[in-house]
Amino acid sequence: MSYGQVTLPVESIPVSQEVDVVVIGGGASGIAAAISAANNGAVTLLVEQRGYMGGMGTVSLVPAFCPFTDKEKPIIRGIGMELMERMKHACNADYRKEYEHTLDWVPIDPEVLKRVYDDAATESGVALLYHTFVYDVLLSEDKKSIEGIIVVNKTGRSFIRCRYVIDATGDADIAAMAGVPFQKGDEQGELQPGSMCYLLANVDRSKFHRFLEETGDTGQLHKTVERAITDGALPEGRKSISGLAWVNDYLVGVNFGHVFGIDGTKAEDLTRGAIEGRRLAERQLQFFRAYVPGFEKAHLVASGEQVGIRETRRIQGDYVLTGDDFMEARSFPDDIARNAYYIDIHLANSKGNMTFTHLPPGQSHGVPYRVLLPVGIDNLWVPGRAASSDRAVQGSLRVMPNCFAMGQASGTAAALALRTSAKSRDVSVPQLQQLLLEQHAWLGEDFTVPAADEA
Repeated sequence: MSYGQVTLPVESIPVSQEVDVVVIGGGASGIAAAISAANNGAVTLLVEQRGYMGGMGTVSLVPAFCPFTDKEKPIIRGIGMELMERMKHACNADYRKEYEHTLDWVPIDPEVLKRVYDDAATESGVALLYHTFVYDVLLSEDKKSIEGIIVVNKTGRSFIRCRYVIDATGDADIAAMAGVPFQKGDEQGELQPGSMCYLLANVDRSKFHRFLEETGDTGQLHKTVERAITDGALPEGRKSISGLAWVNDYLVGVNFGHVFGIDGTKAEDLTRGAIEGRRLAERQLQFFRAYVPGFEKAHLVASGEQVGIRETRRIQGDYVLTGDDFMEARSFPDDIARNAYYIDIHLANSKGNMTFTHLPPGQSHGVPYRVLLPVGIDNLWVPGRAASSDRAVQGSLRVMPNCFAMGQASGTAAALALRTSAKSRDVSVPQLQQLLLEQHAWLGEDFTVPAADEA
């Protein structure tokens, strides 16, 4: 519903900062981008709307990191793996002992992760600005580059002038403000559902595992969930639990169920998602207490500040990564990362089906630099779940390890561009790839950096 329009008066606002690179969003892609840009010599500012970084892993309490391996070896390395390992070492001794050698589905301790990200960013020289929204962007006269961003926070409204921009919002908010074309959802605009994740305390892990052994149910409680749906204790929808991530023997992160019809680019939908999500979490808590031994006295200690979002905008980039690229495990001359996470598209309504498509163990596909480059803008990168892909591959590319890798490539590219005042498309790909390798990224067992005239 529209209530008409008003005209705002012309206003002069202060320039609050001038930086080389501004990163918007402090999730996995944003923190990796900011650290890599700063480590490579760029004066870097990260702007985040909350009071901490971590994205879905802290804001929405997604309980575990998705796999860093192709089931045979680690393929997401570099900054992403370094941050995960740093979180492990900041946890207690029991956690470190259990997950020391684990690289896939590592449980997230959100409070530890917040501090780890704070420390890693500040040690790299990244300036942080929390509790701040980007209100708009200022484009150059030819509309081909972003000259800066307008931010709003408790201090007021101000302008941040910058040379380069990394849109790590996950929703391509900055790219959309700059007029970049994008797709959203399927052909009908239908989006994957959200999930309200949460932490349960006062649970008994050993008793729960005995229950699984005695009943033959899986860790996803498929049989138990189906029985609860039949009994009316749970709503129709997902037939199993996506994930129980045990931070320790009495604290577990839960990813279970869906909130349908949520568009993460609309505040009204996020509001409804928060309310419905908390109601669903309470219903699930009662299910756990009644149906799952070891959870009889479970206590809900925290739910996500925001419902977890899987899918919104996907930019139109210089290349659109496709399902065929995934299935054929293709490599590209401008690869900046590898991906092996399965295509994971969640049901759009309670009667729908989920889609899973896996690559064989040991296989992965390349992620080309071009998917980070939005058409029409020369100083902007878009890493993360909004990178240029079709919907199928977005269901694979969107997870945190991949976001780390794309963020590291974006930040490194921005710092490279700064050295010669180059546009994003003029960055030397071989030089970028060489720097990524030196910074412990992995581009494939047989990968060799091509000569500049071959790229």
